[in-house]
Parts: sequence; structure tokens; C-alpha cells
Amino acid sequence: MGFGVESDEVLGTVVPIIIYWAYSGMLALLGLILAENYRFHSKKDEEEKNLVPKGAVIKGVLLQQSIQAMVAAICFMVRGRDGADATLNHKTTTTATLIILAKQLLIAMLVLDTWQYFMHRFMHQNKWLYKHIHSQHHRLMVPYAFGALYNHPLEGLLVDTFSGALAFLSSGMSPRTSIFFFSFATIKAVDDHCGLWLPGNLFHIIFKNNTAYHDVHHQLYGTKYNFSQPFFVMWDKLLGTYMPYSLEKRADGGVEARPLVVDLYYRSE
Repeated sequence: MGFGVESDEVLGTVVPIIIYWAYSGMLALLGLILAENYRFHSKKDEEEKNLVPKGAVIKGVLLQQSIQAMVAAICFMVRGRDGADATLNHKTTTTATLIILAKQLLIAMLVLDTWQYFMHRFMHQNKWLYKHIHSQHHRLMVPYAFGALYNHPLEGLLVDTFSGALAFLSSGMSPRTSIFFFSFATIKAVDDHCGLWLPGNLFHIIFKNNTAYHDVHHQLYGTKYNFSQPFFVMWDKLLGTYMPYSLEKRADGGVEARPLVVDLYYRSE
């Protein structure tokens, strides 16, 4: 299998990276234009509470994306175009094609969610892993869009990159389908970290696992809750790590995801 300039394999590797920076840039611009009206935390809090400069965050994300690109190339070579497209030949009806695609996408979403939930939770529960690995991501106590993939390189490999490879290989999706799936997953991850509660945002309407849900996890009282990412909240609800919250307007402008049972965190200490 060759990698042509316009091949699905190249696009499947490059497009999610381009979308990451384009979408996070758009959200960052919106955050500036809208001032404090739709932010979970003030700009002042973002500057004072975050423990890492934005330049370091950008470098960290680029490193993770480089690793992801290499793993994606390996996955495409392992699968091969013919094997991945075998279920979608010219004899397949439109209805059958849509059913196959829906099944592949659902499997990929469930695999991604399951792997990331248990790995993410384990990195919080294991003190060594949290201190030396996962705490890097939590240096952003006030998350913002282009910090979505800011992780320790080992976490980026084990949690994000490996789960993506597993989702791709287990679902049977083609390289072309993967372009759309991983682009969507990228947009969702960026949106979850953007720190903005924008009116009419379909992610907030369709998914319970959204910006507010993830913001709770980034606060001190929520670090033992809301581990689910990036699509569903089923594992948190099934295993008792779901922290309910309400959305309230802040007196100084913006919104706040306020826990409904405030002492959950303190009771668990």
C-alpha cells in the first residue's frame, strides 16, 4: 500500500491534526470576543491557577500529535486498504452500507470510551501514576481548547493514542471512515476542554459528557469523579464515579458547573 499525497491514509493522519488547531483557534477567538459572558472561569483565574505556560502546552500537544501520526501510519499499514474496505464493496446497498458504518462507529466509540475511562481512573487512583504522569494534564485547572491533548507523552500514548488504534482496528472501519471518526472525536475533545458554555452548542445538547461535565473533573472537588471521556457517561454512572452538577450564573459574569452534593469529595478523603 502506497501513501499518495491525497490517499485516505494520509488524510486520516493529517486532517484530525489540522482540525484540532483550527477548531481550538476558533474557540479561543470566541472566548476573547465574548469576554466573560460564557466562560466557566474568568480570564484572571485562567492566568493565575494554571501551572504551565501556553508555549509549553503547544509543544506538548505537538509532541503527542507526532506520536499519534506515527501510530496511525502503523495501523494503516497493518490493516491495509483492501481488508478494511471488504465489507463495503460495490454490491453493498445504501441501507446496508449505512448500517455497517453505524455499527463500526458505535463499536469505535464504545471501545474508545471504555479504554479511556479505566485508564484515566487508574491514573487518578494510583498515586505514583498521578504524581509523575497524569498530574501534567491537571496543571490546567482552568482548561482551554488547545490544551485538550496536553498530557505527559506516556499518557498520550497509553490513553489517547492506544485507544484510538484499538478503536480503529476493532471496529473494522476503513481509512476513509477513520477520517470522519477521528475528526469528530478531535472536535469533541477540544470542545470538552474549551471552558465555554455557548448557546446552541449541539455537543452540550446531545452529550451529557460535555464541557461542564469535564470542567467539574478539573476542579479539586471533582478529581475523583467524572472520569468518562470522550462520548458517554455510562461508566461513571455504572461504577459510582458520576458527580451531578447544576449550571449557575456567576455574579461576575459567566457560568459555573456547581456540584449538587458538595461534600462528595470531602467524604471520600
